[in-house]
Amino acid sequence: MADITKDRKKRSLKSVLTKNVVTLIFIFLTVAGIALSNLPVFYLASEMLTRITRNTFLVLSLIIPITAGIGLNFGIIVGAMAGQIALIIALYFGWTGLGGLLLACVVATPIAIFFGYLTGVLFNNTKGQEMIAGLIVGFFANGIYQFLLLIVVGGIIPVKKVPMIKPDGVGLRNTIALDTNFGEVGLKYAFDDVFKVNLFHFMMIVGAVIIIYSLIRLIFRNKFQNVTNQKSKITYIIYTVLGAILIGFAYIILTASTGSFLFSGTDSSAIQSLNMLQTIQVPIFTLFLIFLIAVFNIVIMKTKLGQDFKSIGLSQHIARVSGINVDRTRIIAVIMSTVLAAWGQIIFLQNVGTMNTYGSHMQVGLFAVAAILIGGATVKNANIGHGILGIILFHAVFIVSPTAGKELFGDAQLGEFFRAFVVYGVIGVSLALHAWKNRKGLEDLGQ
Repeated sequence: MADITKDRKKRSLKSVLTKNVVTLIFIFLTVAGIALSNLPVFYLASEMLTRITRNTFLVLSLIIPITAGIGLNFGIIVGAMAGQIALIIALYFGWTGLGGLLLACVVATPIAIFFGYLTGVLFNNTKGQEMIAGLIVGFFANGIYQFLLLIVVGGIIPVKKVPMIKPDGVGLRNTIALDTNFGEVGLKYAFDDVFKVNLFHFMMIVGAVIIIYSLIRLIFRNKFQNVTNQKSKITYIIYTVLGAILIGFAYIILTASTGSFLFSGTDSSAIQSLNMLQTIQVPIFTLFLIFLIAVFNIVIMKTKLGQDFKSIGLSQHIARVSGINVDRTRIIAVIMSTVLAAWGQIIFLQNVGTMNTYGSHMQVGLFAVAAILIGGATVKNANIGHGILGIILFHAVFIVSPTAGKELFGDAQLGEFFRAFVVYGVIGVSLALHAWKNRKGLEDLGQ
């Protein structure tokens, strides 16, 4: 009996390591990179916050197609194009500020629905090869996109000469600034600047929310459901403790500049560093939008449509026999992903403040896919936790790799090369692991 238990533990440990090998590798790379780079804590915290708020919406747009069995939707690049077209229209007609950006989202929606429908039809005709089809459709759509903005705009469709149009009146400039628009406030930071709070005040709020949520769940389970699941109780107790630690840590940092006895013997440079951290502002409205897409992903999976997504992801044949219109449901999944990607690209670009007209969308699919894979997602399974963890690890490595490369090899360029290696390498490793697991599963069945 003891040998059987020991064998099960070994198998369980091996399964966990195999399932999370990519995530574990990047946790190691992140820790090692931070240690080698010696970057200031203020810089790391500021950059991470910026990148998390900038990219998370795009990454979470991948969850629905993965759940629906379509796999890693590299085709979200067409959604990014829809978002950029909407921004161009908004700037052309002089829409500015928060209202202008919301109007851009409205304009992007029907364009993204149309693009998503065409992509979904293509995926239905290339079942089993959707990821390759997504890559190809991105290249194809990019050609049409460039033809439209380089030749049709101004060449065939007459437009007035505005700053975004090239001097000869035909085509758009390579770079379009979003910070100004005909002398008025533009679209840059239109979401981010709606409402901001201090980083440590935000941490205290999050900690309080975690504590309240955990206590409510504990009371609800015990009083109304008579559930005595010890593991569940321990989980919520741990959440409560973590929330309290978060509040305590934030409070301690906030007292650093007030002469608190806790910091009486602290080095002045450390105090200065802590004071710099207090200048970081969290864009609450942008985080609220990310929260909305997270809630949407959770809620949609509890509906009939969400259950259809899951059924198709498990087996298209069984789903079809059960009366589900597989092709129609897959198209809906792609449309949803494309619309969310369009909105995500608008959020991304308003934070960047500048749009590379012909290049901002090109790496969207690869970067989003790499991030969610690093977080532990697979070709057939992804959730919000995978997306958020992947964003943190992926961009942490991106931030520290140039400096770490310089410290380790004396050449920052090696760190830049490592960035490209990360993107393509993690996708390749994840797909190879997926193929290996499938083959192993088939062999086990055969035995």
